[in-house]
Amino acid sequence: MGTLHGGILCDIADAAMGIAYASNLDDDESFTTLELKINFLKPIWTARLLATGRVVKQGRTIGLVECDVTDEKGSLVARATSTCMTLRGDQAQGR
Repeated sequence: MGTLHGGILCDIADAAMGIAYASNLDDDESFTTLELKINFLKPIWTARLLATGRVVKQGRTIGLVECDVTDEKGSLVARATSTCMTLRGDQAQGR
């Protein structure tokens, strides 16, 4: 159809949110995504995109992160949110 597939926007938003969440974890902790939601706000044909992830709330086990995907003009292309779960001990091994 000529526009960027929404899965690509979802992938870069997921990566940005994961990096944001992981930046607050201890060395022996890991995490997994429990839920991911994205709103596509405009079509993209050609653009340089920026995905900015930020932690909204990080509790002991569950956290909420969000991401804005913008184009080179700063226009909002998509907004995503994700619920993450911190893994510790055996759950975090090998992840």
